[in-house]
Amino acid sequence: MNVPPIAPDRLPALLRAMPKAELHIHIEGSLEPELIFALARRNRVELAYPDVESLRRAYAFTNLQSFLDIYYAGASVLLTEQEFYDMAWAYLERAAADNVIRTEMFFDPQTHTERGVSMQTVIDGLHRACMDAKPRLGIDAALILCFLRHLSEEDAFETLEAALPFRDKLIGVGLDSSEVGHPPEKFARVFGRCRELGLHLVAHAGEEGPPAYVWSALDVLKVERIDHGVQSPKDPALMKRLAEDRIPLTVCPLSNLKLCVFPELSQHNLGALLDAGLVATVNSDDPAYFGGYLNENFIQTFAATGLTAQQAWQLAANSFEGSFAEASARRGYIDRLEDVFASFS
Repeated sequence: MNVPPIAPDRLPALLRAMPKAELHIHIEGSLEPELIFALARRNRVELAYPDVESLRRAYAFTNLQSFLDIYYAGASVLLTEQEFYDMAWAYLERAAADNVIRTEMFFDPQTHTERGVSMQTVIDGLHRACMDAKPRLGIDAALILCFLRHLSEEDAFETLEAALPFRDKLIGVGLDSSEVGHPPEKFARVFGRCRELGLHLVAHAGEEGPPAYVWSALDVLKVERIDHGVQSPKDPALMKRLAEDRIPLTVCPLSNLKLCVFPELSQHNLGALLDAGLVATVNSDDPAYFGGYLNENFIQTFAATGLTAQQAWQLAANSFEGSFAEASARRGYIDRLEDVFASFS
């Protein structure tokens, strides 16, 4: 769509109103401090922080690992199916307010099964929220099971086997957690097995890790989507490959800022990725920890970088193209996107 110029003062309203997909959201990373404390009281879980504000003050991260330490501590309050439902539902309500109409939520079962929470408890709670999302909120929601890369591939295989009875409730698998020192090829065999099972494949690569990790995710794991990928411009050949093969990148600007991937939001390379013809998208990653849900990522990034309404349309369209929704659903999403832009122009 060729978007006419839109006055800068109207751009934030357009960003809020346009329908969009979110393809990089860790559902455990949507646990707000208030909900963490509410669930801790419900389950009589002792937290290391006395109150909500002291926990919020701890959200001063210097890198990915410093974030993960608090992230895993927050997840300790999730014990029953209802808690997983409540966590997912709280995110879905916020997503609906941001005009998200498709979301593919990551979850980390190993974070919970190692605490004695069953795979069924985790998946049933999250899936029930996904099923309620369409009739109650108008959101198409799906689940992607992520393997923790700091653990072994053997552990990932055990996690996969435990999840197979619930295969019909998953659309794919991913790879997350500490990137540096854990290259994608570490999980080549388990991703091969997931490919045989017909699961969609995605992986975190090129957030703090080098472009070589993106190459490995593509060529060894054979993923369909790269989560983050912002180190890709360091390798022109990789950029060419990503553009030619239409490999989506699920970029998370406020996360990149909070984890010091970029020193200032104005220095983010989202615009350069779009200019190079990549299927870049905007996502919130772990919004409870990184300072904003999806619309906040759009609004702050556009204000800092000077991106335009045409690029807003491209990012939203890319999010639908990059999703694992059926082709007919994607066409419907684009029609809705064009209707909103037409109303603004």
